[in-house]
Amino acid sequence: MATFWFTVYKNSNGVNSVSAKTKTAYVCNNCGADYRKWQGQCSECHAWNSLTEVRLGSSARSASATRSGFAAAVDGQVKTLAEITLDEIPRISTSVGELDLVLGGGLVPGSVILVGGEPGAGKSTLLLQTLCKLADTETALYITGEESPQQVAMRASRLQLPTDKLEIMAETSVETVCAVAEQKKPKIMVVDSIQVMHMEEVTSAPGSVSQVRESASMLVRYAKQTNTVLILVGHVTKDGSLAGPKVLEHMIDCSLMLEGNSDSHFRTLRSHKNRFGAVNELGVFAMTDKGLVEVANPSAIFLQRGEDISSGSVVMVVWEGTRPLLVELQALVDDSHLGNPRRVTVGLDHNRLSMLLAVLHRHGGIMAGDQDVFVNVVGGVKVLETSADLALIMAVISSFRDNPLPDDLVVFGEVGLAGEIRPVANGQERLREAAKHGFKHAIVPSGNKPKQPIKGMRVTAVRNVNQALEALG
Repeated sequence: MATFWFTVYKNSNGVNSVSAKTKTAYVCNNCGADYRKWQGQCSECHAWNSLTEVRLGSSARSASATRSGFAAAVDGQVKTLAEITLDEIPRISTSVGELDLVLGGGLVPGSVILVGGEPGAGKSTLLLQTLCKLADTETALYITGEESPQQVAMRASRLQLPTDKLEIMAETSVETVCAVAEQKKPKIMVVDSIQVMHMEEVTSAPGSVSQVRESASMLVRYAKQTNTVLILVGHVTKDGSLAGPKVLEHMIDCSLMLEGNSDSHFRTLRSHKNRFGAVNELGVFAMTDKGLVEVANPSAIFLQRGEDISSGSVVMVVWEGTRPLLVELQALVDDSHLGNPRRVTVGLDHNRLSMLLAVLHRHGGIMAGDQDVFVNVVGGVKVLETSADLALIMAVISSFRDNPLPDDLVVFGEVGLAGEIRPVANGQERLREAAKHGFKHAIVPSGNKPKQPIKGMRVTAVRNVNQALEALG
């Protein structure tokens, strides 16, 4: 909602002309809404101090010309859905199984992928490994704006990657990148990173809201019109979200986040948005001296339990994208010496813990209001679904009573406010995955009880919290 001021003047021929002078607009970083004036709170998403000043280009005519044909439909023809061909677009395999899994089966021509992560997580390493392998069969172009070509070549040499076919260019101008891409016509192009790219028409500094939005818009238009796979590298803010305007996530087709702690050599790649595959798909990698190596069986990593069985530990089965994943959940209940007992969660929702403790008190008769409760998901995995409710209650009870649970027990299920145990999706697949890893006993909701018995596993179906407590003995 930028405001344009028009000034009428006479040129040398005596003809009236119009000069457009663009004023600033204020764009919200969370939702992308724009305003004429700055205000403390966004009226759309109600976020505080999220408005950023945006300086637009001075030529309205050139802006409208560059925005034409965004989705490769430059001809402007109108068709019915029946006239559109339904031939499936062949995917390009990255030769990395975990990356193909997160992408939904490989790279789709004409798609735009945004890869974000903390500094040092391994974004550039993963993309460099992938492009060096793809360069053998497909034309690939690596655009680096943060490093010199010598630095990238040194990294490739250190990782012992094939470097004879991958083309690289150090450039931060979007216009130059698109011009070079028109000549080279790559099938796959990586831009590292979008925060350092800039356009000459936009007067603001690189990394600002206007530069990131306009630069990404031009690159996306090029990818859609030329059927090129475009991979953008993005930085993250202090709270872990992608830096830049929220409209950037609306332009792209797939958003991936590479996460990992500095004290662990494991990295998790999660898809937050995917138009060509499952959302919340999880891929696990291990950082080695030879780069990122895919982990074929992630459950084996997250189940590295100690020899001594301790109270408050239980294994749950979560569903990540299209596959089950076994994760250990730990809980610690201790006497509180504060007036307000602490509730600390790592990898789980903090509000979910408070709600389940209230359900446990009301329907289970176990009072933990004067206790400090600490919950941790082993391995750095973030559990986003409600199937961990029953496992969380089991772990809290085990720590509260100081009664260790059997090491061959697996638990999953959703807990309602009335104390009922609700079924979860893909219950049969979860049980088969647990049986494959040697678990002998499972406590599941009654709606997830298998019709056919699973070999080597005893399944206990529960309907409410009281039955779950009785199952523990």
